Amino acid sequence: MVLIIFLIIGGVSVVYYKNIKGALPAILAPTGDIAEVINTTDTPFVLPAGFSISLYAKDLVAPRVLSYAPSGQILVSIPREGKVVALLDKDNDGFAETHVDVASGLNSPHGLANRCEGEVCKLYIAETNQVAEYDFDKENIKATNKKKLFDLDSGGNHSSRTIMFMPWPDQDKMLVSIGSSCNVCIEKSDQRAKVLEYDFNTSKLTEFAKGLRNSVFMAIHPVSGDVWATEMGRDLLGDDIPPDEINILKKGANFGWPICYGKNIHDTNFDPEGKLSVSYGAGKNTCLGFVPSFIDIQAHSAPLGLAFFPEEGWPEEYWYNMLVAYHGSWNRTVPTGYKIVRYKLDAKGKYLGQEDFLTGFMSGGDVYGRPVDILIQPGGLIYVSDDKAGVVYKIKYSN
Repeated sequence: MVLIIFLIIGGVSVVYYKNIKGALPAILAPTGDIAEVINTTDTPFVLPAGFSISLYAKDLVAPRVLSYAPSGQILVSIPREGKVVALLDKDNDGFAETHVDVASGLNSPHGLANRCEGEVCKLYIAETNQVAEYDFDKENIKATNKKKLFDLDSGGNHSSRTIMFMPWPDQDKMLVSIGSSCNVCIEKSDQRAKVLEYDFNTSKLTEFAKGLRNSVFMAIHPVSGDVWATEMGRDLLGDDIPPDEINILKKGANFGWPICYGKNIHDTNFDPEGKLSVSYGAGKNTCLGFVPSFIDIQAHSAPLGLAFFPEEGWPEEYWYNMLVAYHGSWNRTVPTGYKIVRYKLDAKGKYLGQEDFLTGFMSGGDVYGRPVDILIQPGGLIYVSDDKAGVVYKIKYSN
């Protein structure tokens, strides 16, 4: 009995050391109130020359997706409170002192999208179990007359659902990202670990791309119109594998999960004999037929929001570049992530390099927050949500 207990304790210790030892920055409360230090000499944040950061909104509970309301305000989803909130800066001082509940009583709302035809505007909200369409009252900043468009599989891991309209000529199609129900498994649901496509003309929901464990955020490349997405790799393979990813999604593509990851590396831990590779049509012990990642990221960085710089109001060196929010690890011996990274790209999306853009969410053992989503505006403004500090930041570029 003593030996059995010893072995159990030893096994638990190994799992803890490999996968949970670095969890404290993710699960503990923030070190302090970022609002008290963000504009002082003690600010932890570091940005490139010419950029400054301030608070745009505070006292939010775990804000996630940022979007624009048809009435122009910034919207933010707050899954933990089951609502979507509009942020209003009524006195035009650069800080949104007023928060208006646009929709409430929802089931973990996450993804947001909107579109208008003339004066008629619709708001779309993705809850964990469905996507619904609302009439949007611009005068009162309210979502009304909820109409369910389609159901989504729920339960298990990865409850966030993200939505995005496709660009012209597919503007009547909406993409829906829905993560896997597990860390690594053969899914029973035909919706999970995929990006789905909803056609408003036919009301049909079909598969767009698969083999995507958890592509929480997507963005449209401003030149090519391609769909770019961040992807979180599986857990329990140690500190440095598999990589997290940035992928360029194509209709009908299979990105390999749960059989392969990264640059088509076979997951021999899950599929040691290659039998699943064969059944997935990839060939024994190979990943042929799967689409490799476009860019690999340090494992457990947890990449979430991504956004492209437009030309208008930005220096040419930033045109078509991309920012990615690294939410930060919870299961790496030495924590990683907790920052925003700039990816240098040309107009065609060719990767030219990368560098840290905003650091300081974790500094010297102190953890102030975890970045989630990014909005980049023409004219030198960036907004970033932080679901640990409960705030939205405003980053400004000045010549």
